[in-house]
Amino acid sequence: MNLRVTAALLLLSPLAAVAQCPGDLDGNGTIENADLGAFLALWGAQGGAADLDGDGLVDGRDLSRLLSSWGSCQPTPPWAALIELEPDPAIVTDPALRSAISATGWAWRVRDVATQIEMVLIPPGTYQRGCTPSVQFVCVLIESPVHQVTITNPFYMSRTEVTQAQWSSTMGSNPSFFQGASYPDAAQRPVEQVSWNTVQGFLTAASMRLPSEGEWEFACRAGTTTAFHGSAALPGGTSDDTQVAQIAWTTGNSASQTHAVAGKAANGFGLHDMSGNVTEWVGDSFGQYSSAPQVNPFNAFGSSKNVRGGSWQNTTNNSRSSYRNFYQPTVSSSLIGFRVARNP
Repeated sequence: MNLRVTAALLLLSPLAAVAQCPGDLDGNGTIENADLGAFLALWGAQGGAADLDGDGLVDGRDLSRLLSSWGSCQPTPPWAALIELEPDPAIVTDPALRSAISATGWAWRVRDVATQIEMVLIPPGTYQRGCTPSVQFVCVLIESPVHQVTITNPFYMSRTEVTQAQWSSTMGSNPSFFQGASYPDAAQRPVEQVSWNTVQGFLTAASMRLPSEGEWEFACRAGTTTAFHGSAALPGGTSDDTQVAQIAWTTGNSASQTHAVAGKAANGFGLHDMSGNVTEWVGDSFGQYSSAPQVNPFNAFGSSKNVRGGSWQNTTNNSRSSYRNFYQPTVSSSLIGFRVARNP
């Protein structure tokens, strides 16, 4: 088949873009001259298979991505099964975030084969970490000073908090308070009453890790600079506490209990429950912020471990993207759970 016919078919059929990896327009597992020829024949087209960054136009940014992936490619990590290759514009509404995800060369949404945990890709990026007050709440002292943080490597983060079912299948028991006949959907609720120390056993068994505090806030904000992360309905985020019920279970709407994960709107990366349901352990120890720019910050020293995000018993204050707290690693509570991260 000649390149013009191939290009025409690709333009007519967006499904053809779901090849082994973006840029592999003929689906043979390799990005090579045939793919480049088909791509150039579609230059300037509105969308289609050659629109590799999903911005609606085949242009230089798409060409750059194709050339950077030249040769054999595999966008899905060896430990994962593909769910969605490219970020869904209905969820990742910001074209810049979609482009950043696509530029990594890794699939957006995958499922860890061993644990069945769904994960989404978080791309590298730079943001301002720290104090973002809401209309109702000011920041706490440990959220300051605001400083620049750069995350240099892409990573996968679980789309939801780890559930009771996922914990039980790996660990063989369930420590959660909200389980039993009174909670028929308990399997899909977040696991809680797990200490930081206990979580390490799950991470070892699953070959995963906790996100760092810097990664967590970057993933939570998803490009927003407001007090609360955004959603498809609030793509720019909001600082209005009355809007938080759209994205989080807090004391105002939780009926004093956890809820099945993913019951609230996802943020701009496709992550659910970052702002509520259960507070989440992160990997590093607590430390005061510095005003100096940070690159991949991680504090390995200190007796207390960081937690991020609000819980079903907290006010919207704890749902702010910059809110942080800390506990001893032996503490367990029905307020605290976790989500996992993994390198591609």
